[in-house]
Amino acid sequence: MRIAGLLVAALLIAGAGAAQGTRGNDMEALAQAKQEAAAATRRYQALDREARRATGDADRARAASAALAARIEIAEADLTAAERRIALIGALQAAQRARLAERQGPIVRLTAALQMMTRRPAALALVQPGSVRDAVHVRSLLAAALPEIRRRTAALRLEAQQSAALRGRAEIARRQLAASRVALRQRRVALAGWEAAQRNRSQQLTGLALTQSDRALVYGEEAQVLQRDIGARDYQAALARSLARLPGPVPRPGPAAPAGAGTEALPYSLPVEGRVVTGVGEISDGGVHARGLTFETRAGAPVIAPAGGRVVYAAPFRRYGNVVILDHGRGWLTVLTDLGSLDVRAGQILARGAPIGRAGTGTPRVTVELRRNGRPVPVAQLIAG
Repeated sequence: MRIAGLLVAALLIAGAGAAQGTRGNDMEALAQAKQEAAAATRRYQALDREARRATGDADRARAASAALAARIEIAEADLTAAERRIALIGALQAAQRARLAERQGPIVRLTAALQMMTRRPAALALVQPGSVRDAVHVRSLLAAALPEIRRRTAALRLEAQQSAALRGRAEIARRQLAASRVALRQRRVALAGWEAAQRNRSQQLTGLALTQSDRALVYGEEAQVLQRDIGARDYQAALARSLARLPGPVPRPGPAAPAGAGTEALPYSLPVEGRVVTGVGEISDGGVHARGLTFETRAGAPVIAPAGGRVVYAAPFRRYGNVVILDHGRGWLTVLTDLGSLDVRAGQILARGAPIGRAGTGTPRVTVELRRNGRPVPVAQLIAG
C-alpha cells in the first residue's frame, strides 16, 4: 500500500497547486459575493424607504378622506338648514298672503263701489237729486284713500318680492349643495381607491424589501463560507510547503533494507493491539504491494505513538479516514491511517506511548507504515530488535 507516497504527493498537489489555482477564483467569488450582498443591502434600504413613504402617503390620503367626509357632513347640514329656511320662508309667505288678503278685502270692495259710482252716466246724476254731491264726496274719499292703499300694497309687494327672491336663492343653494354632494362623493370614492392602491404598493415594496434583506443575508453567509474556505486552503498550502521540506517518496523503491544495516536503531512499539490482516509486501485487493501493517482491532481501541516525535499532520484525508504523520527525526517517518478519532494536532511533540486517538466503530482496521528516508521499513524487525 503506497500510503505515504499518495499522502505526500496529494498534499503537495492539493496544498500548493490546487490551493493556488483555486485561491484566485475563490477570492473573485468572495469579492463578487460581498458586492452582491452590499448591493442587496442598498436595494433593501431603498425599498424600505419607499415603503415608508408609501405608508405615509396612505396615511395622508386617509386623513384627506376623513376631511372630505367631514366636508360632506357639513354640506349635508347646510342643505338641511337651507331646506328649513325654505320651509320657514314658505310659512312666512303664507302668513303674508293671509294678511294681504285680509287687508285687501275692504279696499277692494271700496274701490269697486267707487268705480261703479264713477261710471254712472251724468244724465242720471242730473235726474237724481243729491247725486252730484255724492259723487263729489266719493271722489274726495277715493283721493284720500288711494295713498294709504298704495302704501300698504307697496309694502306687501316688496315683502312678496323678497320672499320670492329668498325662495329662488334657496332653490339655487339646494341645487348647488346637491351637486357638491355628488362631486364630494365621487372624490371620496376616488381617494378611497387611491388609498387602497397606495397601501397595496406599500405592501409590495415591503415584500420586495424583505426579499432583498433575505438575499443580503444569503450573500453574507456565502461570503463567510468562502472566507472560511480560503482560510482552510491557506492552511493547506502552508502545510504543503511544510511537507515539501520533508524527504519525498521514491517512485519505485527497491527492496527494503534491513533495519540494522547501516542505520541507527529506533525504539518502536505497535501503535494498536489487534490481529494483523495485511503485512508488508502483500498484494492488496487493488493489486498494490502493501508497505505497512494493517491491524484489525476492537471498536474504539486506543492508538498510541509507536515512537517519540513531532506531529506533522493530523486530519482526515480522502478515503483513509483520520490520518496522523509522525516525524521521528533522522529520516524516520510513521504514517497511521483509518483512525476513528484524533486526540492530537499538528505541531505537537509526543513521547513514545502517548495517546494519538482511537479506532473507529464496528470492526475497525488501523494501518501503520514506517519509512526511513523515503523507503519502507518492516516494523516487525524493529520490534523484534
